[in-house]
Amino acid sequence: MKKKGGILLALTGSAAVLAITANLAIAAIKFRKEQRSKKKRDLAGSKVCVNLSASEILKLAEQVIAKSNEVYNSVASVPLDKVTYANVISPIAELQAHQFPLIQSCVFPKLVFTLEDVRKASAEAERRIDAHLDLCSKREDVYLVVKAFAIKGEWMNAEAKRFVQILMRDFERNGLNLTASKREELLRLRVKIDELSFRYIQNLNDDSKFLLFNEAELAGLPPELLKSLDKSENGKLKISLRSHHVAAVLEFCKVGTTRRIVSGAYGNRCGEVNLSILENLVQHRHKYARLLGHSNYAEYAVDARMAKTPIKVFEFLEDISSSLTDLAMKELDMLKNLKKKEEGEFSFGIEDLLYYVKRVEEQSYDLDFGELKQYLPISLVLSGIFKIVQDLYGLRFEEIVGADVWHCDVRVFSVLDLGSSELLGYCYLDLLTREGKYGHTCVVALQNSALTISGARQIPVALLISQCQKDADSSPGLLRFSEVVSLFHEFGHVVQQICNRASFDRFSGLRVDPDFVEIPAQLLENWCYESFSLKLISGFHQDITRPIKDDMCKSIKTWRTSFSALKLKQEILYCLFDQIIHSADNIDIQELFKHLHPKVMLGLPALEGANPASCFPSSVIGYEAACYSRIWSEVFAADIFTSKFCNDVSNQHVGMQFRNKVLAPGGGKDCIELLMDFLGREPSIQAFIQNKSKGIL
Repeated sequence: MKKKGGILLALTGSAAVLAITANLAIAAIKFRKEQRSKKKRDLAGSKVCVNLSASEILKLAEQVIAKSNEVYNSVASVPLDKVTYANVISPIAELQAHQFPLIQSCVFPKLVFTLEDVRKASAEAERRIDAHLDLCSKREDVYLVVKAFAIKGEWMNAEAKRFVQILMRDFERNGLNLTASKREELLRLRVKIDELSFRYIQNLNDDSKFLLFNEAELAGLPPELLKSLDKSENGKLKISLRSHHVAAVLEFCKVGTTRRIVSGAYGNRCGEVNLSILENLVQHRHKYARLLGHSNYAEYAVDARMAKTPIKVFEFLEDISSSLTDLAMKELDMLKNLKKKEEGEFSFGIEDLLYYVKRVEEQSYDLDFGELKQYLPISLVLSGIFKIVQDLYGLRFEEIVGADVWHCDVRVFSVLDLGSSELLGYCYLDLLTREGKYGHTCVVALQNSALTISGARQIPVALLISQCQKDADSSPGLLRFSEVVSLFHEFGHVVQQICNRASFDRFSGLRVDPDFVEIPAQLLENWCYESFSLKLISGFHQDITRPIKDDMCKSIKTWRTSFSALKLKQEILYCLFDQIIHSADNIDIQELFKHLHPKVMLGLPALEGANPASCFPSSVIGYEAACYSRIWSEVFAADIFTSKFCNDVSNQHVGMQFRNKVLAPGGGKDCIELLMDFLGREPSIQAFIQNKSKGIL
């Protein structure tokens, strides 16, 4: 069924793949031609500015700040006995909706622009805007007016009530319900916390230690890596204590003593210095949380997330850990037996885990990832993802020819409802590697869905950034399977951004509960391992009518869960450590890790002299008291997939239910309520545990 002017068509099966791929190729050629000959097209309904100069970025940032001050000053001037929704809440909501795409217009260029002056201006604009927003979040005059309205309680609807409650919560988490002296103390603690966090990370970044080995001690490492290593004056090879070198040694090196030395040194980077900083940092966090009325920092951090309480987090982690113990023990016994065969009576240590997992996988799976890459041209993978998202969520992607972009590699798509052809949003794809570009795969929300004061809904806009390699002729090349998984994950975020229909910018797109935000992305990853999907996204690069074979599809699905219990146990160890240090005072961090390690890791002791607490950045910046969150989202995504999609991965009826019941409301409703409404029950860990149990060989 063709749609005139459209790029992607509502087709099924192999015909769809070929048609989509052909259309994408034609569209790409047309796009490049029309880029040169036509005036750039604006995207109707988008306020995002994609090609600002350095001076324009800084000017826009100042305009954003000035407008924000104007609105907040107006709200603050409302007499407390005259507060209404129209003069207090509506202006704040309207400001957030209006300014979000303008703020993002200032901020996103630092991730993708080639010109260094633009990237620097973007970073400076972000610094200024962040500083301004921080001040706004601490304005007592605005807080008192919002509080007066909250007490009055004249709610427009349930979502508006939730918006006011979240506004109040955010103000009060900044101490605006405290006395002036306590607020000053809170500010001093915040400054100290930021200083300690920076020092901890800076120590890790500045650490340039390396270890010296002869070539025999590095037996098993890939030849290309050995050739790239620097040499010392005595001819020995330098292994830096950076993750890429350490991971290679732990995965490939045949020499057990080398693995042990490298793992121990890596686990003791910045040793006593960072341990002392972390202990100091945690104590300051506890003081900060107690000023705000919480018993400890974990209680403060988790209170604003789905988990709600540290007790719930501990129960969650311990339930999963204990449920996986039998399976993990079987996996560990298998690895111990293999080490005994290959190295004799040397005891198995945590440093052996990656190496022997890889050895078992090599012996047990007929899976060559180098060969698999030959079947994953980026154009075919992309068209396959579009088809899967179309079939699952009722979304149609159509390329917009001649749209204004910041680089010729960038492609722009409108996203329409498959049934009604209603425009739902836009998506920029910036997938190919280039100098100066952000080095990881991610999605950036550029404009959120939100209702304006006129009642019109803003069009959501998403940007997907990746670093896919080009071929020698600069055309898009082949993808590693790990890159395919990353693309599926990030397209889950794109769908989340586009399908949101919250009334407030504060609840839109990716601005949802941090324990929930990864669930849609984790859910879509499951399609990477289904035979139906693998055949849809694959085709030999010299003949795309030849998808990967059935036996490889089966191997990929089995490989996914191989030794997953043991790997997850190790992650749970760090999550428990993070939660414990943020839940109690005066914890001996070094002794805690020594105690936890054998308890969680089935008797395996921590390496002598190593304490990863000295080099555990997640617990310092970004995920402090919340390291559990990644497992949390993976567990609930597994529950959704297994209970709703596993028997029919193309079930659009269920996909549309997920779109309408979970993605559309976004943060406008409590996330647990959304999942319960969709699942018909409370989320469970059982599906996750059962899936992991399939991994034993």
